[in-house]
Amino acid sequence: MKLFLDTADVAVIREMLPTGIVDGVTTNPSLIARSGRVIAEVIAEICALVEGPISAEAVATDFETMVKEGDKLAAIAPNVVVKLPLTWDGLRAARAFSDKGIKTNVTLCFSVAQAMLAAKAGATFVSPFVGRLDDHGADGGELIEAIRVLYDTHGFETRILAASLRHPAHVEAAALAGADAATLPADTFKALVKHPLTDKGLDAFLADWGKTGQSIL
Repeated sequence: MKLFLDTADVAVIREMLPTGIVDGVTTNPSLIARSGRVIAEVIAEICALVEGPISAEAVATDFETMVKEGDKLAAIAPNVVVKLPLTWDGLRAARAFSDKGIKTNVTLCFSVAQAMLAAKAGATFVSPFVGRLDDHGADGGELIEAIRVLYDTHGFETRILAASLRHPAHVEAAALAGADAATLPADTFKALVKHPLTDKGLDAFLADWGKTGQSIL
């Protein structure tokens, strides 16, 4: 499963890139607003740093303006993926971009039916929101699993990009359910490596090593 960093903070991206496990970046209007910067400048800088897919969101709600905004975003760099809402106009725009060879990420998916429509519209990615479903008593992992079955059964090429992942258990569930990729904020990314038994084991190793009085260097 590919791991994308969900941020518009270039400093955070620079910090995480040396790990070698960041496969792409997703942004949204809220993240851009927090950055306090011009969207085109932020996207261009991120695209120069990361070779993988960079999702940049069109903010219009009507088809015509979505397409204009998406064209402008896609022109920034070849790895830009135009992010669109899962609405009728968003699906129309996804088809228009697909016909032009521009990659899209259809976001705010909360049902199998919506995921089916996104795939039929030619979306490159569909983003089911795991955490937000959990907030409403549903199981986001089960939705990803159902979308996986749907796509595999019917040969849809749209990739499942699990979003709204708030803790390691969400990431694990997405991976086990068959998501092609997951996008997560830096703090969740960093939490994936943590386990109390790892820390306990390392402390024990270091204590034992200290008793030897040796140095490897």
